[in-house]
Amino acid sequence: MKKFNIRKVLDGLKEVSSSTPSVQVGPQENNLIQETLQSEHFQLCKTVRHGFPYQPSSMAFDPVQKILAIGTQNGALRLFGRPGVECYCQHESGSAVIQLQFLINEGALVSALADDSVHLWNLRQKRPAILHSLKFNRERITFCHLPFQSKWLYIGTERGNIHIVNVESFSLSGYVIMWNKAIELSSKAHPGPVVHISDNPMDEGKLIIGFESGIVVLWDLKSKKADCRYTYDEAIHSVAWHHEGKQFICSHSDGTLTIWNIKGQGKPIQTITPHGKQPKDGKKPEPCKPILKVEYKTTRAGDPFIILSGGLSYDTVGRRPCLTVMHGKSTAVLEMDYPIVDFLTLCETPYPNDFQEPYAVVVLLEKDLVVIDLAQNGYPIFENPYPLTIHESPVTCCEYFADCPVDLIPALYSVGSRQKRQGYSKKEWPISGGNWGQGTQSYPEIIITGHADGTVKFWDASAIMLQVLYKLKTAKVFERSRSKEDRGSLEVSDEDPFAIQIMAWCPESRMLCVAGVSANILIYRFSKLEITTEAVQLLEVRMHCEANDTDSPEGGGGGGDQTPAVPTPGVSPQTSGPPSHPSTSSNNSDGGNVPCLKVRSAPLKQSPGYQVELVVQLVWVSGEPPQQITSLALNSSYGLVVYGNSNGLAVVDYLQKTVLLNLGAVDLYGSNDPYQRQPRSPRKTRQPSGGLCDINEGSATSEDRCKSPTSVLTSNSNLQQFYNGGGRGAKMSRKLSLPTELKPDLDHRDNSFSRSRSSSVTSIDKESREAITSFYFCDTYARKGDSVLMPCLYVGTSLGTVLAVALTIPPAGEQRQLQPVLVSPCGMLVRLKGSILQMAFLDSTGSLLPPVYEPWYEPNVSADGEDRDKTRKRRPVSVSPSASQDLNETQYAVACSEKQAKVISLPSQTNIYKHSITETSFILRADVVQMSTGVCMACFCANGHIMTLSLPGLRPLLDVNYLPLTDMRIARTFCFTNLGQAMYLTSPTEIQRITYSQETCENLQEMLGELFTPVITPEAPNRGFFKGLFGGGAQSLDREELFGEVAAGKASRSLAQHIPGPGGIEGMKGAASGVVGDLARARIALDERGQKLGELEERTAAMMASADSFSKHAHEMMLKCKDKKWYQF
Repeated sequence: MKKFNIRKVLDGLKEVSSSTPSVQVGPQENNLIQETLQSEHFQLCKTVRHGFPYQPSSMAFDPVQKILAIGTQNGALRLFGRPGVECYCQHESGSAVIQLQFLINEGALVSALADDSVHLWNLRQKRPAILHSLKFNRERITFCHLPFQSKWLYIGTERGNIHIVNVESFSLSGYVIMWNKAIELSSKAHPGPVVHISDNPMDEGKLIIGFESGIVVLWDLKSKKADCRYTYDEAIHSVAWHHEGKQFICSHSDGTLTIWNIKGQGKPIQTITPHGKQPKDGKKPEPCKPILKVEYKTTRAGDPFIILSGGLSYDTVGRRPCLTVMHGKSTAVLEMDYPIVDFLTLCETPYPNDFQEPYAVVVLLEKDLVVIDLAQNGYPIFENPYPLTIHESPVTCCEYFADCPVDLIPALYSVGSRQKRQGYSKKEWPISGGNWGQGTQSYPEIIITGHADGTVKFWDASAIMLQVLYKLKTAKVFERSRSKEDRGSLEVSDEDPFAIQIMAWCPESRMLCVAGVSANILIYRFSKLEITTEAVQLLEVRMHCEANDTDSPEGGGGGGDQTPAVPTPGVSPQTSGPPSHPSTSSNNSDGGNVPCLKVRSAPLKQSPGYQVELVVQLVWVSGEPPQQITSLALNSSYGLVVYGNSNGLAVVDYLQKTVLLNLGAVDLYGSNDPYQRQPRSPRKTRQPSGGLCDINEGSATSEDRCKSPTSVLTSNSNLQQFYNGGGRGAKMSRKLSLPTELKPDLDHRDNSFSRSRSSSVTSIDKESREAITSFYFCDTYARKGDSVLMPCLYVGTSLGTVLAVALTIPPAGEQRQLQPVLVSPCGMLVRLKGSILQMAFLDSTGSLLPPVYEPWYEPNVSADGEDRDKTRKRRPVSVSPSASQDLNETQYAVACSEKQAKVISLPSQTNIYKHSITETSFILRADVVQMSTGVCMACFCANGHIMTLSLPGLRPLLDVNYLPLTDMRIARTFCFTNLGQAMYLTSPTEIQRITYSQETCENLQEMLGELFTPVITPEAPNRGFFKGLFGGGAQSLDREELFGEVAAGKASRSLAQHIPGPGGIEGMKGAASGVVGDLARARIALDERGQKLGELEERTAAMMASADSFSKHAHEMMLKCKDKKWYQF
């Protein structure tokens, strides 16, 4: 009998299922490496969202739990407790949240949405869920009010009616307050929408209703009629009670406040115009802007606080939005940076009928959250501990590093803590509810964000928290041509010449390199000591690669101000003269050699932290601006930085401050160039601009350019054509994101990524304009058949080629400073379909070979030369086993393009694995990442799919359709990192973190913080002997008796539809793990029992109803048939 071989069957299945079968060269190599990662190691889920809620619309605070909730215009809900306790939820409809109301100290929240739905959220679980929803069909919701310790929610509508909802069952009461009953019969006009509802603090049976037109009604709930009506000429925006229930205050559209006695119906007892100029002849003051909200808070020891937003005089043009605090005779006007969305006064008591004792005001602005201390003179603000400043300047790029060296976060924190502002309130942050998670995941994680104003921020992202560590201002290196600050903009504009485009960072050596939109590269070292740099070291580089003739491609000239264009050892000589075609540039009629930004000439004081070591600037050539940098890499062990653009690449030795190599991409091929390149046509009318600033965020490339899948401006750190910034120097108008040849193609625009991109050049220039898209430094085999490992640089291009460049690095110490680094291109390694995004190297066991690095040392130590040399001799420390490899052992080079991935065996340079990742879309980001049990490649596709592939076998392990529609911001900021972590900017102000690790998904429940903690509700205020004796205290009301079904009847079924939420008993089971586990379990058991009893009761009631109807029908039949004879049937 023939032996059955399951392995062959599996191999066959694998080949059939793979869109391109894995290519296997050499039978022994296929079985060499046992891959440890399997598909069960991967699972995709969102972990946490950080940053300021984008486009906030409403806010609420639980004064007992001390939790803040913020709703947004897209239906998001963000909950904040103590620093580190945050939560994000989303309403499915995506409608704006118009109002939020906590069930105080109950662990629940009511949200009212612009689509006229009301939802009850359960906050007793780590991931809050909706328990009930109610969707109004015939009326628009305008205002909600839930009294403290009540289960009856008042809902005011646009028609002026008030409906009442039981928040436990989310059923409507039959009790309705109709607008025509509330207003006087004599008034013919409709009073307008309900803008305010609240009950009298001293008498729950009296409800005050504010209508937009200026009518206020005091409604008696028991007698179902209006007790009093108060009429004012101006529209009302808000109403607030004095805690004794005898007075209330209204804010109006003419900038006035009116104070009314509940007994006096005619006129207000006082009218105040806080910002109006008082005329001397006793006339009414000039009208001011509307006062949008007012709060009236009392204190035992002194005058009450009246706090309001708006109401400024119309003649204060250009004045910033203000919050006004009136206390006694003093009026403080607190200016805000952005418009005020809402504010809340935080008080010591949750009871409305007690002295309020306000201690802080939370002000929600359009782009910030400010908390003001009312107890200190001058009303200082609290230092905000939440990571809400991500968008201080628009984010242009991000990088994410998990499993960093352990000393890195303390080092960054120590230099960053000196940057803190002074003058904050000395008190503790008042929003202090919830508990931190109990997670055990403790490896250091750092997120770096680059911004439009040239700042780079380092964030501690360990254990699903986020905290700013250190802020670097790169613009300080340059002269400022303008002093204008665009604080208001959330998107990148033309006015951002310092914007960060790409960042390269070596966590071990702490070297940082950033490339800006103005074609500048800054190299930074980390130091704990302050220094003053007399003159910033500068290299100016001409990169201008024009192929005017097929046989003799003309390379860009090498060199800078210190290095003239001499033949580099190991590189064929290049011509450095400017191209001969004429230019009509008005900016640089002499032909250029001018950089886009001017480096500071004055001495530069550099604080502890990142200090600039070298600036490299690309200069204008022949009246054309330099092309933007598309790729960047640094290696601290070799002392090199390399950058590339659509003109070629340049290698800079930052230790010797020289340019080692400045070549066009075509020259890297040598004689083995596989492309038939066309001669380029001289462009006589070219404008000195080339860009994407006129492509709005959300636009893609045109139909004309969709024939080839490659892209000039894709880099290994982000997608450059999605950066819709640009720079503008002192005398020029530059739009730097793409070459000018795109200009004619920008007429057709679309908003999706469904189609493939092309290299950003017209067809006549296509082959000769090959951009550099990625780099990788590694000790490997430079040429085919080499037997010795040597430092190499691998270069990926927009045409899908991977090229090798061998480096000869002098020994460490003095020789490294004096001897030149030799650079010799070694030709092509492999070609892929689409632009190269990422490269990596594996050793013979399949483990990742990270680039070698130099350990960090203090660069500003004034030690003897010998000591410095000792420190520096430890340079080629590698975390890889490459140094000890046998000479005959293989390595594996991994290359990933926009379309496919290949694995090549070195030094034989044979292609052993190949996988086509996508045919119809293209990859935006690919990273080779270290998981806890092995290495994989993670890819993010333009169609929203997230995929992982095994290495070196390229087996698909995960493929999830994560985002249905990817926008430009996500494409620009998405990045993967080690241990299954990834992140992207989900809005201009928020970072979304996700995990693709099964282990992290399983531990996530433990890591998340708890919003609800058991707290005893404070005791109600004491009524006092005389008040109790003479009945002057607070009057309670049995609302159940009034609003229950027995008294009020059932509401109309067509008015609103009840929708049970997904977060019922099943959702609450999540709350059973954690600090309040036992309590939660007991509560769940009771709830389950109650639910079952309720179901039983409902079933019994239904059975009784059906029996009742049956007997009724039987009785009717009996009466009908009573007098009929048998033959009449």
